[in-house]
Amino acid sequence: MIDIVINRDKFSEGTDIVKAMWLRILLPLVVVLIWLIAAGFGGPTFGKLDTVSSNDQASFLPASAESTEAGELQEQFRKSDAVPAVIVAESDGEITPQELPSYEEVARALGDVEGLEPPAAGAPAVAGPIPSDDRRAVQYIAFVASDAELGEVVAELRSVLTEQLPDGAVGYVTGPAGFTADLVSAFGGIDGILLGVALGAVFLILLAVYRSVVLPFLVLLTSVFALATSILLVFAFASWDWIQLSGQSQGILSILVIGAATDYALLLVARFREALGEHESKWEAMKVAYRGSVEPIAASGATVILGLLCLLFSDLNSNRSLGPIAAIGIVFSLAAALTLLPALLLIFGRGAFWPLRPKVHPVPATSVAESAPSAAVTAVPGTEQLRGLWKRIAVLISRRPRVLWIASVLVLAAGTLGLTQLQASGVPQSALILAPSNAVDGQDALARHFDAGAGSPVAVVAPKADREAVLGIVGAEPGISEATLTTDPAGGAVVEQGRVLISGTLEYQADSDRAEDVVRSLRTALDDASPDALVGGVTAVAVDTNDTALADLGKIIPIVLAVILVVLMLLLRAVVAPVLLILSVVLSYGTALGASALVFNNLLGFEGADASVPLFGFVFLVALGVDYNIFLMTRVREESLRIGTRPGILRGLGVTGGVITSAGVVLAATFAALGIIPILFLAQIAFIVAFGVLLDTVLVRSLLIPALAYDIGPAIWWPSKLARGSESSRPSGRHRAPPAD
Repeated sequence: MIDIVINRDKFSEGTDIVKAMWLRILLPLVVVLIWLIAAGFGGPTFGKLDTVSSNDQASFLPASAESTEAGELQEQFRKSDAVPAVIVAESDGEITPQELPSYEEVARALGDVEGLEPPAAGAPAVAGPIPSDDRRAVQYIAFVASDAELGEVVAELRSVLTEQLPDGAVGYVTGPAGFTADLVSAFGGIDGILLGVALGAVFLILLAVYRSVVLPFLVLLTSVFALATSILLVFAFASWDWIQLSGQSQGILSILVIGAATDYALLLVARFREALGEHESKWEAMKVAYRGSVEPIAASGATVILGLLCLLFSDLNSNRSLGPIAAIGIVFSLAAALTLLPALLLIFGRGAFWPLRPKVHPVPATSVAESAPSAAVTAVPGTEQLRGLWKRIAVLISRRPRVLWIASVLVLAAGTLGLTQLQASGVPQSALILAPSNAVDGQDALARHFDAGAGSPVAVVAPKADREAVLGIVGAEPGISEATLTTDPAGGAVVEQGRVLISGTLEYQADSDRAEDVVRSLRTALDDASPDALVGGVTAVAVDTNDTALADLGKIIPIVLAVILVVLMLLLRAVVAPVLLILSVVLSYGTALGASALVFNNLLGFEGADASVPLFGFVFLVALGVDYNIFLMTRVREESLRIGTRPGILRGLGVTGGVITSAGVVLAATFAALGIIPILFLAQIAFIVAFGVLLDTVLVRSLLIPALAYDIGPAIWWPSKLARGSESSRPSGRHRAPPAD
């Protein structure tokens, strides 16, 4: 009877082992399969994002903006939604009356281009040629139908100019249609080139850091699956008009997901490799690694998500939409790093690190304080098991903490002096495209021979009763060469809902600072004469966009700082440490922005910066910069609970130094990849974030924060109990210090 019971127990035990084995085999495979299916649906959607994307600056403004209200009223005076194209033909000599018929032939050839729409019934598809006063250029006006493929129509118009213009003449297609076509072309590399460059850079960095052939592919697979799945949701939201997707938010989404998912993956990989040195079983190693990394990864992701969602308080639709778009990307980055990557690492085990497979090196079950170190080791508690560069940095911090953090602060403060040269009040539309642009060249040609703002007039919608007064004010405004009232074929004023439309031809380029000054002055002049008159048009949109972006900066920065501060307090169970971390990241942001201003103005020769650049730079640098401090300080707190605050600071710095530095380099490289897209905004964001992340990784997290925390000591954890703890090690036979990376 006893034998039967024993045999049954053994059978039951064996069955449980078999079940556990099958569970351990099937669970990772099921997780990978789920992600594979999700990415399979999301991947093909990547090429469709441009169908739900818009780069129309006017649509970025809030409904309350004056130019938005004027634009809505202006639509009532339009007979179609066609996009105007300003066509300029510039000759190398004076155009004689005898040559004009050849330019009329060009007008007829342009009118034959498919996709153009006459401005009115019976009118020609192309108006012109209109000779310039100096007789060295002619101008045409065409309208591209709203349902036509704008890029193809503009390309065909430029082709006609190349083939049909007389010898010695050069043609350009500019205006709203020309600039939109060139802008779409510049964003064309976002779908494939940007992603390829970012992934290639990450792969090379991972290959150099881990010297493993397999691991880089596992990390990149995690990032790509996170991106593909997030794109599926973003595409759906944009299709349902829940969010407004633009080319710049599309590019930032790709870079942010690749960089963030890789950062989270690196932290988990580092803890897994560390645990493999202590445990033979890969499952036990993953339990230890997951338990040690899930809190900082989740906290880091939550910080970035909440920081990005603060953009919902923005009045600019482009900023407000980027918040949830980027937050969706971070959510899937977190999910992939905490589910897909562990499954892949469990499938490959030690083989993921091939050819340098981690070997088990058991550590005696004693604390650092209970061991019998040499005199050289005991000189600096907390550095006993460190080696190489990070041990030297830890020892340096222990000897000169105050000198190091004061010197670091002075270096950062010196960098902030460049903020006085930051020109972030907007740039002309012609400066947005960094690649050669036919539209930009055409705008320059237009300015040389015509009123520079002829293709983009100021539009004033005024009450019918005030039309004479408003017409006189617009015509008398310095910087406006001509004011005209919109009339019908019989010559009478067109009246819609008791309002008239007056167009003012600018003497300056519509996207220039002087044109914006004209709009501001005109609005002031109309306030008394006709309070209900609204000033719109391309220039007014730029004015309102810049003003709204500057207002957003002052409103959103305090909100982001408050949200992140609360997250840090909850995570670290302290007040002093989170406040110091926030101050350090803000100082680092100021330095990055100041240094960037010097580079933009003196090295790259940019005309200025988009008004949204400081806000975007702040959100990304503060949210992402805090990530590295979270990685560092959560480990420091863990070590401080075991061996005391000051030794714990040195120990935490040493064991996280390699992985955090690698993560910073990866994130900087991915954001730097944005620079290949020839759009000024993306190029500036790429430099600011890449430089700021490296600055934060190398100086702030490696020297400033550890040295400052070491100088303050246990008080850094105030008001938690840890602030009243001992400086020395805390012996406990249950704990043992893990080996260094």
